[in-house]
Amino acid sequence: MFILSTIGGLFSAVTLGVIAAAICIGGVLWMYGRDLPNHEQLAQYTPPTISRIYSGEGRLMDEFARERRLFAPAEEIPDLVKQAFISAEDKNFYQHAGYDPIGMVSAAVDAARGGRLRGASTITQQVMKNFLLSSDRSAERKVKEIILASRVEEALSKEDILELYLNEIFLGQNSYGVAAAAQTYFNKTLPELTLEEAAYLAILPKAPSRYHPVHQAERAIERRNFVLREMWENGYITRAEMQESQQKPLLTVQSGHYQPFRAALPDRDYFTDEIRRQLTRDFGEEEFFTQGFTVRATVDANMQDIAARALRRALEQYDRGAGVWRGTGETIPVETLDDEVAWRDALRGVSVSRDIDLGNRWFPAVVMEVADQSLTLGVEDVDDRVSVPREDIQWMRGDFFDNFEPGDVVHVRRMTNDDDNSLIRWSLRQVPEVQGGFMAMDVNTGRVIAMQGGFSYQHSVFNRATQATRQPGSSFKPFVYAAALDSGYLPNTIVVDAPIEIRAGDGTIWRPKNASNRFYGPSPLRTGIERSRNLMTIRLAQDVGMGTVASYAERFGVYDSMDELLANSLGSQESTLYKMVAAYAMFANGGERVEPTLVDRIQDRYGRTVYKHDQRSCADCEQFATLSDGYGPRIVSNRERVMDPITAYQLTSMMTGVVDRGTASRTVNLPVPIAGKTGTTNDAKDVWFVGFSSTIVAGCYIGYDRPRSLGRGASGGGMCGPVFNEFMTEAIKEYGGGPFEVPPGGYFVKIDRFTGARLPDNATGDHVVAEYFREGEDGFGGIGGGTVIDGGFAMAGDLPLFGRGESDDAPGSTSTEVQTSTGRKVVVPGRASFGSLSSGGLY
Repeated sequence: MFILSTIGGLFSAVTLGVIAAAICIGGVLWMYGRDLPNHEQLAQYTPPTISRIYSGEGRLMDEFARERRLFAPAEEIPDLVKQAFISAEDKNFYQHAGYDPIGMVSAAVDAARGGRLRGASTITQQVMKNFLLSSDRSAERKVKEIILASRVEEALSKEDILELYLNEIFLGQNSYGVAAAAQTYFNKTLPELTLEEAAYLAILPKAPSRYHPVHQAERAIERRNFVLREMWENGYITRAEMQESQQKPLLTVQSGHYQPFRAALPDRDYFTDEIRRQLTRDFGEEEFFTQGFTVRATVDANMQDIAARALRRALEQYDRGAGVWRGTGETIPVETLDDEVAWRDALRGVSVSRDIDLGNRWFPAVVMEVADQSLTLGVEDVDDRVSVPREDIQWMRGDFFDNFEPGDVVHVRRMTNDDDNSLIRWSLRQVPEVQGGFMAMDVNTGRVIAMQGGFSYQHSVFNRATQATRQPGSSFKPFVYAAALDSGYLPNTIVVDAPIEIRAGDGTIWRPKNASNRFYGPSPLRTGIERSRNLMTIRLAQDVGMGTVASYAERFGVYDSMDELLANSLGSQESTLYKMVAAYAMFANGGERVEPTLVDRIQDRYGRTVYKHDQRSCADCEQFATLSDGYGPRIVSNRERVMDPITAYQLTSMMTGVVDRGTASRTVNLPVPIAGKTGTTNDAKDVWFVGFSSTIVAGCYIGYDRPRSLGRGASGGGMCGPVFNEFMTEAIKEYGGGPFEVPPGGYFVKIDRFTGARLPDNATGDHVVAEYFREGEDGFGGIGGGTVIDGGFAMAGDLPLFGRGESDDAPGSTSTEVQTSTGRKVVVPGRASFGSLSSGGLY
């Protein structure tokens, strides 16, 4: 009886204990399971991925991401990779229901025996921790992990869970997910990984820094070999495969055995960084850096290289003309120069530009020895030391001892023979202090084909083509003339070129002047723009009205809001090169609005188009296959018209005179008609040239970042003209060009370009120009007849004027050449009159 009673008591106690334990466990699960995150959101999870920029040819140019991740669907991940991670992290993955009781018990026993405390988390639990929970080490988090893991196992398949895990895990070197890690460590795609490489990636989830392939190579190989053994024990590989892979060394990008992925990419430049800047503004920074956009850029890689080279050449030429050596401003310790490994490591760590290719690639180098006739350098990526001869520094003031010391970091390039590329000598180089910008775009579509925002992106990321606001100077004048032509003025309208005095509100007097300090009297409108006459432009702006001029500038996008000040007719209000080039494109395409773009199309991670620049429609594309020979599809444009097409042609015709015989005639010489306008601001602090063919518009500006004079003789035609000419020479070969299209509704009349008088139809000569007038418009009556526009400013009667056809460079009639006592000849000007007074202003 006693025995039965005892057994009954024990049974009751056990039963009650089991019930109590069940209640406790149930209570714990209820308590911790109440406010858990919704695990069903994992089914719609889209991990942050890389946004990539491609050229029009499909070449990868750049990529941007907070977490470098390449999403790989489960079906695209090789079994070898899955098996390696399962063997390393959760060998019972395909058997358990989200948590592994056997593994948990094993981990507890190991801890009780004094072994390393380990979490025993399954892959499913790790997914819960990474996606839905925190990473703190606590019993509460562990319980929540188990609850969520069991729920997720019911909602998702094993392959879905594995896909989430292998795309989310951090594997070091800013690589998230196995696809990015394969690229980072081996520069391979997942299918290209070998067995031992997959095993190495599988050891990284716990602590990537503990298994660095260089700094912790021995530990990494040991752990890799353990994973290989686990794969064999789990039946994924044969014993022979395991042994063969265990004997192989750990070869990675970090150890120098493979080229890094970015080595195949071009250096980041102004173009891709401007895309990044604009898209983060339009889509938001979070969207751009996480949503995996595929961006098709408008850049023409060949034309981009030409643009960079042309601008760099002009900037370097000006810089070397100053004769001052500044160098990089960087040094490395002199005591490292005797140890090649030490100085090369030090040089590699110096932050100087490595993206310059002008003539040849520019290398960072360190001065080893300074001598009277030579400079000895150690050059990055060049095995032997090199010598720079004395003749190479003839352009700079002083000698080697005056300008260099051992340890100085400099730039140097090979000077080679154009015929056979043989080495002539090594040549010292420096990044110019003067800077500038260049941009070119299609006049009909707005596609920007080239953009260079400075001499070197790595030297200065500030994009002077889009971010620098500068005074455009005389390059703004076409908008004054456009306002006049659309207001009824004609190309042969006569405007007075004579001195002006304007009293400002504070009582001061502004006396603008022409660049030549001369006055030319009544002259046709065409002459005003060809010869960039400031005084004619001011009188015209006064007569038309600065309100009208401002509205035109705003309509063309030059300014968001233009101040109605007369000085602004000469380009004294700041704008950007980006806006100026886009505005000139509307002259070139006949007066239709065109929006500049660096991007053709943007697609999201699923391939859906979220942005497309070209909104024109193709009227016949659906029947394209049935079109008769000689016929093509009709492209219908719905662009806004910002300017009358005849006005656009008249202005373009006048601006071709700037290139043919005006301020750009000496430096712009191309095989197709070119129109454009130079710009030089007061004291030559900024110089510009913006011009266009029938297909491409391009612009350049040069100036110091902190504006100061470029010196006497600096001009838009002289400095920016050659940049434009070099670029457009190649652009015309690529994109063609021809006569500007004449719009219907007008007729041509030959006139005298000096007087505006009508000439016979058979007239020829340098003074003859064909002007285009609207049908029904009398080009020689009203404003186009004998009326003289003075803007309300009178002209002095004793004003000395320059004669018909006399150039700006011709000596004045009042000057006399005399010989001094030393035999030197000088020019003595005549007695000053009101007409020859110098005054301030822009030109």
